[in-house]
Order: sequence, then structure tokens, then C-alpha cells
Amino acid sequence: MSVDAATVKRIGRLARIRIEESEVPAYQNELNAILGFVEQLGEVDITGVEPMTSVTPMALRQREDAVRDGGYPEKIVANAPLSEDDFFMVPKVVE
Repeated sequence: MSVDAATVKRIGRLARIRIEESEVPAYQNELNAILGFVEQLGEVDITGVEPMTSVTPMALRQREDAVRDGGYPEKIVANAPLSEDDFFMVPKVVE
């Protein structure tokens, strides 16, 4: 796949990047080089390779899923500028 000048201009417009006419060939060459590298990756034999999220094996630490103490909403809203019936009150944003 190769990128033409019109595609470079369209990508620049979509990314909201101003691309001068004199810069188009340079960007075109860079994008074509990137796409060429991606095409090379498709030729790599990956049979037997397991998908991974990191180069080192690790497990995420997880906290215990336990019921926490609650039942004190008056303490939670104590410092709120406005509260009613143990709920935070905020000004209306959308009319």
C-alpha cells in the first residue's frame, strides 16, 4: 500500500495539522516507509507464539473484594458546600 499526496493532505486535515505544499513529499515518504514496515511485520512467522501484554511475566495485584464499612453518609457530605438528604447538590450545568 502506498500513500499519495491527496491522502497526506487528508490525514493532515483530519489530524488538524497544517501541512505546507512543500512538506507533502517528505510526509508521503515517511508514511510509505511506516506502512512498508507494517507490511513486513505481516510476513513474520508467529506460529506457536502466545499473545502477551508484557515482555516479562507478571500478575496484577488485586485487592480483596470485601464489603467495606459504610452507613455514614452524613460524614461524607459534611464538608460539601450544599447537600440535601445526604446527597451532594451541584448547580445545574445544562439547560
